[in-house]
Amino acid sequence: MESRAAAPLPTVPHSPKGQPSTPSAPSSSSSSSETSPSLAAAQLPSATVSATTIVVPPSVPMVSLLGSGDEILRLVERELRARVLVRGNEIIITGSPSDNAFAVRVFDELIALVGHGGHLRPDAVSQALHMLRNGATERPADVLSLNILSRRGRTIRPKTLNQKRYVDAIDEHTIVFGIGPAGTGKTYLAMAKAVQALQAKQVNRIILTRPAVEAGERLGYLPGTLYDKIDPYLRPLYDALHDMIDPDSIPRLTQAGTIEVAPLAYMRGRSLNDAFIVLDEAQNTTPEQMKMFLTRLGFGSKMVVTGDVTQVDLPGGQRSGLRVVQSILDGVDDVAFTHLTSVDVVRHRLVGNIVDAYARFDAETAEQNDNQLTGLSYPARRGAAPPRR
Repeated sequence: MESRAAAPLPTVPHSPKGQPSTPSAPSSSSSSSETSPSLAAAQLPSATVSATTIVVPPSVPMVSLLGSGDEILRLVERELRARVLVRGNEIIITGSPSDNAFAVRVFDELIALVGHGGHLRPDAVSQALHMLRNGATERPADVLSLNILSRRGRTIRPKTLNQKRYVDAIDEHTIVFGIGPAGTGKTYLAMAKAVQALQAKQVNRIILTRPAVEAGERLGYLPGTLYDKIDPYLRPLYDALHDMIDPDSIPRLTQAGTIEVAPLAYMRGRSLNDAFIVLDEAQNTTPEQMKMFLTRLGFGSKMVVTGDVTQVDLPGGQRSGLRVVQSILDGVDDVAFTHLTSVDVVRHRLVGNIVDAYARFDAETAEQNDNQLTGLSYPARRGAAPPRR
């Protein structure tokens, strides 16, 4: 990508050839997309307004960069304080020097993503903007173009910065804990890394396990054999496998022991060598179960433990092994803890909002409980007054 910074403009933007042009009359012989200047840009003194021209390389199709119907361009325009004008393979940015510089960085990353063969989607563009706005040390193009698996034209890759750090931790450590709310890709990415390791012959088998905790239900009342009773608890793991491996080969790999999906209780007494082991829903392990699982680690193996400490289903107020293990293993060599947040939710946008709403509710409830313990029974909200006596 080539960018050219023009001298400060008196009142109007410069065209790619340096000739003044008015926004209402773009050249009819060029392909252009233009929106009205933002309020912030319109209020800038004319002396502080300048133009920067970005020349998109011929190898990057403009339709891939701007999106179908300019969908991506409109998304970027809403997030920028500078004004954007597209003519041919040139993007003209008009605004203050700092706003122009940020816009250039944004288009630089998007051009790099397209250049890596990536298909720009609105969620990826939003993540790139979020990373740049928050001063992330990693380039969005490096984060969003890291491919783990590809199958039938579908690629599995990290979609957020924390997901990229989670995947990197799996590559660099023997035991990794992925802790975060629902929808952040903890288990899905771990299983993708397991399949990748199996295909690369780094391990000989994959072991996927979950604690069979009765979340308000009783296993004994479910119909069928023991396997029929525990199958619903393991079904999400099978569903993820179907996205990553040819479904017709899964029964063969399962029968051969190359892929094993089993309840956590079946791990006791075993030594797991040359395996990639994933423990899902680890918040529903007791401290004793967590210790049992971690000590199954054998030679040439890797473990990934995933869970959400805000969704513990253990009966009788038992402590979660996932909560306890963080203080026990913190600082131990070759063990990594990666935390994901609502920002990393890759499901429907409402899921992230729901996670945040519950976090606020839990924090408020805990604060009220603390106040009651200290004799302050009135709600500890800003502006709330104690009851009259």
